[in-house]
Amino acid sequence: MSLTLEPAIVANLLADLPKPAGGELYSSGFSVAPVTPELLDAWLRMLRLMDRPNEIAALAPAYEREILFRVLQGPLGWMLRDVATPDTALSRIGIAIQWIRENFARPLRVDALAEMAALSVSAFHRHFKAVTALSPLQYQKHVRLLHARSLLIAGEGNATSVAFGVGYESPTQFSREYARQFGLPPSKDAARLRA
Repeated sequence: MSLTLEPAIVANLLADLPKPAGGELYSSGFSVAPVTPELLDAWLRMLRLMDRPNEIAALAPAYEREILFRVLQGPLGWMLRDVATPDTALSRIGIAIQWIRENFARPLRVDALAEMAALSVSAFHRHFKAVTALSPLQYQKHVRLLHARSLLIAGEGNATSVAFGVGYESPTQFSREYARQFGLPPSKDAARLRA
């Protein structure tokens, strides 16, 4: 399960919270921390809405706000603060990440992404890798492959048409990278998952 972060909601919450004593530097965009009973309770209430779709519009925003509040209060709250605070390297990298997610099939120009993030190319590479643990090109490939897998599982084309649809120029390269990522060639992996 995941929650797509809305920086505006986080920024709104931050306005109601005391400022932290000191800023923390991130070392990775992925971290883990123990889950508090309060955070787990908020998640469980959010998940229970799946059984009551008519309540989602009224209750989901409140539960989402509570989940974000609980994360902000936890040991990794600084990461969430950085996402919502303009002009931090993390928020700038977030802009580039969003662009890649929305335009994964297009050719990637790292210098254009660095400009979009208002960072030099070397600083952009360093911060991007610190946040995602991948280079921009590796991240784009990962997004492409995940999207391709979803399309194949849904039966929205064969491996060749999906390869071209997610931006690969060579179906052979796509199949090789897909098998390396997921352990099986595209058609076998999709058939296994559908079964």
